[in-house]
Amino acid sequence: MDVDGEELTAQETALYDRQIRVWGADAQRRLSKAHVLVYGMKGTVAEFCKNIVLAGVGSLTLIDDRVATEEAFSSNFLIPSDENVYGGKTLAQLCCDSLKDFNPMVRVSVEKGDISSFDVEFFNKFDVVVVSCCSLSAKKLVNEKCRKLSKRVAFYTVDCRDSCGEIFADLQDYKYSKKKLDETIECHLQYPTFVEAISIPWKALHRRMSKLYFAMRVIEKYEESEGRSAGEVSIADLPGVLKLKKELCTAQSLNESHVPDTLLERLVTNTTEFPPVCAIIGGILGQEVIKAISGKGDPLKNFFFFDAFDGKGIIEDISDSNAGR
Repeated sequence: MDVDGEELTAQETALYDRQIRVWGADAQRRLSKAHVLVYGMKGTVAEFCKNIVLAGVGSLTLIDDRVATEEAFSSNFLIPSDENVYGGKTLAQLCCDSLKDFNPMVRVSVEKGDISSFDVEFFNKFDVVVVSCCSLSAKKLVNEKCRKLSKRVAFYTVDCRDSCGEIFADLQDYKYSKKKLDETIECHLQYPTFVEAISIPWKALHRRMSKLYFAMRVIEKYEESEGRSAGEVSIADLPGVLKLKKELCTAQSLNESHVPDTLLERLVTNTTEFPPVCAIIGGILGQEVIKAISGKGDPLKNFFFFDAFDGKGIIEDISDSNAGR
């Protein structure tokens, strides 16, 4: 991730004084030169965007051509509640207008188009790519395009349904530093792609693996097999989802108890986001992206899960090197 460049301006130093005291001028400089691309403006992504704009990222580009509706602002605080304001505008346009007010020093812009239609060179303009509201095939494709670039582009997916959320991170070949007592330690992590991670056989994963991991893969597969967009399921789809779960568990030699029917029912019954969970997942994602850009602190590797029912946040390292541990 090449975000080296000129020093912070006096205006930036004054505005970001408090956080410079926390993570240092070098981290803030890297952040202020970084370019972030976001696709899918739902509530969780709105929280994430707010966090990195306030932190002082260099630029933020939004993509979401869906027209704003009354349902959209139930979890997305960036959308004005006045229908006269949001009528006819896309989600990306409305969120862009609101985010500019949070921090005028950050360049916030809108691109139009489907995330899958952009060529590899398009992603070369960015240091971080975050996708949400995406089909399984779109996640795979965008991750693959980021990997084809000569520079390292950090890739994240984020999904929040009802009171559950998931983050995936691919930082590729990642080097960073962390402090331990009075010394600074240089660390190195090798990340799998999204395809590589989800291709690891379920029976090879450790026995206490998050149940949400399996449930999200079942929902993802179901939406793909039915030709649905992400989140386009309802309680009427539950019989089909349960049938697919049984087939996948049999094929993967996994006991069906690892994918509770009650969890799948929650995920298909209410696909809208729960605002407090949006704030948690968006906050974690913002923190991780800042760490990836600055190169300071232990990054997430490579999945994070949160379920408000038990209030637990779980990190799972799902990679070949960690299978079965």
